[in-house]
Amino acid sequence: MEERWLTWAKQLQSIASTGLFFSEDEYDRERFEQIGEIANSMLSDLGEVPVERIEGLVSDYAKGYATPKVDVRGAVIRNNRVLLVREATDGRWTLPGGFAEIGVSPAENVAKEILEEASIEVTVTSLYSVRHKARHPYDQDARDFYKLFFRCEQLGDTKPAPGPETSEAAFFGLSELPPLSTSRVLASDIEAAFSQRVTVFD
Repeated sequence: MEERWLTWAKQLQSIASTGLFFSEDEYDRERFEQIGEIANSMLSDLGEVPVERIEGLVSDYAKGYATPKVDVRGAVIRNNRVLLVREATDGRWTLPGGFAEIGVSPAENVAKEILEEASIEVTVTSLYSVRHKARHPYDQDARDFYKLFFRCEQLGDTKPAPGPETSEAAFFGLSELPPLSTSRVLASDIEAAFSQRVTVFD
């Protein structure tokens, strides 16, 4: 679970963002701008990063109704081993995936991410988990996320290979998981791909 102050700061930021988009009264806009500045300062202090970095994280600030981002991840299991990719940014491993893109379905998004990050084609077979990132022990984030996890099956027998954003791609057994990129995935997310028969959700 993320810290309460982080949750409150993100909620204030979303209220300011939505208010600035819908408000036409100049005095209301001024108040929402103040709320946004306070929220960003709180997030900056909590994350111990410059406020400019916080402002740059929310690309759609004041451009519509503030909603959580969507992250999609795919579990490709073969011979009781799961496909993981090594992120170039932090050198740690994760299920392939990333931000969902507009105009593409969740399943299409995850298949595209697996192709880009591991160089293999898959068919998406089922959704096995929907998580609110803030409710689980992922690395804390100034942005709010819903995380969608899918089971996938590889098409063909192409050996996985890294893409532009990854440095390695390989299959691992549950007992031999490498160091995970815990801003992206937890061991429990991977284990659930093997064990869950019904979709779990927050």
